[in-house]
Amino acid sequence: MFRIFYCAALVVMMSMGAGGCKKEEEKKISLESAAPAGTTPIKEEKRVRIAVGGMITPKEGNAYYREFLNYVQDKIGTKVEYVDREGYAEINELLRTGRLDAAFVCSGPYVDGRKEFGLELLAAPQAYGETVYYSYIIVKKDNPIRSFPELRGKRFAFTDPLSNTGKLVPTYMLAKMNETPESFFSERIFTKSHDKSIKAVAQGVIDAAAVDSLIWEYLNATNPEFTSQTRVLLKSPPYAIPPVAVPKTLPPEIKEKLKEAFLNAHLDPRGRDILNKMKIDKFVVIHDKAYDSVRQMKDWVIKQNRK
Repeated sequence: MFRIFYCAALVVMMSMGAGGCKKEEEKKISLESAAPAGTTPIKEEKRVRIAVGGMITPKEGNAYYREFLNYVQDKIGTKVEYVDREGYAEINELLRTGRLDAAFVCSGPYVDGRKEFGLELLAAPQAYGETVYYSYIIVKKDNPIRSFPELRGKRFAFTDPLSNTGKLVPTYMLAKMNETPESFFSERIFTKSHDKSIKAVAQGVIDAAAVDSLIWEYLNATNPEFTSQTRVLLKSPPYAIPPVAVPKTLPPEIKEKLKEAFLNAHLDPRGRDILNKMKIDKFVVIHDKAYDSVRQMKDWVIKQNRK
């Protein structure tokens, strides 16, 4: 009996001891690195979901966008979740249904989102001193073709069906010639990214492509392996730069925090360093009217297709 009592008492004491150890462990101080000075403590229970379209930046530039969103997270004090999507249609659907709080989108999808579900502008990047960009029609460097009409019967690459520079602009140019991509080109493909289109032209997989000038210039400055093998055949008129957009249902306090973080990033040494790597001067306020030329182009193409 004594042995039974002794064993039972020992088990109780060991259990109490284990409990005591557990409490001590809970009191341990985290040794994780502290957030940069001037940041707000992160609220883990809340999340702000921000998407970066697969065509907004070359694949190698994604790391800088992730770094920038980490910077935004520290500034607003709320966990920012990076959402990576390739197609603009999917991003617009996530914005429409409230499953995204913000997104870096193309000018064309912004115009569509504004019309269909009230998508709102948050800010826009200023790059190379401008808030505009262009569609570059590119060919292989040694290609003898010197004008757009000479591409008749050639193989052509678009990026995304909703892309402004990668689809709408060349389609508009063809419509002005009373042509369509189907009637003009012998073969048409969608690459899903501007850097893939550049590579396809450089390697001779296709004869020409329509690409975002910002991405071509970015790659030409940072990694010209494929841009150096291409030539800009034609440069379109300027269009308002791809913006950062938010759904109209986004709470005003979150929208204002995000806007402040974006617009002031270039004034902060850490933010400025990240923007430099993204080849962005700063983020600025942009107005919906700036995208009217994209709307007019879309409307004109739709009317032509109805004839």
